[in-house]
Amino acid sequence: MNDQTPLSQNPQADQTTPLDQSTPLNPPAVDTSPGAHPRNFGSDNWAGAHPEVITAITQANVGHTPGYGGDPWTARFGEVMKGHFGPSAQAFPVFNGTGANVLALQSALPRWAAVITAASAHINYDETGAPEKVGGLKVIGAPTPDGKLTPEIINGAVLGRGNEHNAQPLAVSISQSTEWGTTYTPDEIRAIADTAHGLDMILHVDGSRLGNAAAYLGTGLGAITTDVGVDIISLGGTKNGLLGAEAIVVLNPDIGQGMKFLRKMNLQLSSKMRFLSAQLNALYDGDLWSTSANHANSMARRLADGLAEAVSTDRAPDISIVAKTESNVVFVHMPEEVSARARQKFAFANWPMAENVVRLMCAFDTTAEDVDALIAAIVES
Repeated sequence: MNDQTPLSQNPQADQTTPLDQSTPLNPPAVDTSPGAHPRNFGSDNWAGAHPEVITAITQANVGHTPGYGGDPWTARFGEVMKGHFGPSAQAFPVFNGTGANVLALQSALPRWAAVITAASAHINYDETGAPEKVGGLKVIGAPTPDGKLTPEIINGAVLGRGNEHNAQPLAVSISQSTEWGTTYTPDEIRAIADTAHGLDMILHVDGSRLGNAAAYLGTGLGAITTDVGVDIISLGGTKNGLLGAEAIVVLNPDIGQGMKFLRKMNLQLSSKMRFLSAQLNALYDGDLWSTSANHANSMARRLADGLAEAVSTDRAPDISIVAKTESNVVFVHMPEEVSARARQKFAFANWPMAENVVRLMCAFDTTAEDVDALIAAIVES
């Protein structure tokens, strides 16, 4: 049938009825019993979606509405972001975090630009070179002791200014919270922003866990972005309970003018954008972002405190916490035999940036019982 054929000339189409959502579904092909998918500490990405998010998606699944962002859910999300980040904020839902980072930086920078970031940063270490290969930007990864850039580190990484043989450092990108679980304070971000702007550079924040950072600091989202000189944000959602949605928020009206076109070029323009925006609204149009982040952070704090107590009482003499616990992750130096024993009960990741260090990640649905059971598995003799 030609797509232009009127329904009146297509009897089969005329007989189609709307989906009866009360019709029972076939049994799932995958075992969905709770025992088949126990909570663990592998990543906050491993957690499911928050029930309120699933409800929001279901509520958005009604009738027809314009695609590609012309829907009321996306319009509402734009207003929600202005409430968090100020009246000049422009919001663009996208599919994933890597896409958000690439698109945010590409929209703000020319092709000859370089981006200074921590060597451990996601854009440098964990995105398969996407900012360089897809975004066309040079990434300069600077060594840091704790995942955090400083003005001194940034100044030391600014090389080749004006030299045609060098990519030009035109942006600084920080992760908030960092890949090491540390968190920048507002004063630290302001100092970085002032340094970047003094060098005619912009400041980008990879905020895949921005909510965790704000929860740890006890601030709103704008207090660690708009109010301290950030120019553009990759705003996280999936790590804080969304099914799959992130966003770019442009704070500086002088950058990001090409976003409308680059989002499509970079395969990040959703035709049924209402379902991305509905998720983001469920998280940010209210307190769900902070309650979920606060809970994940508190579970990490419980885990860190429990392990520290075990060490202090000689019940776990061979382990040590190797980074500050300032978000929803705990890094632990752990002998292989200890990690192998604990992995009989829980999954978690080796940290590739340090030998015999594991990453224990908490999520919005981690329970105190989960944490206590992991501590028992680690200290068990």
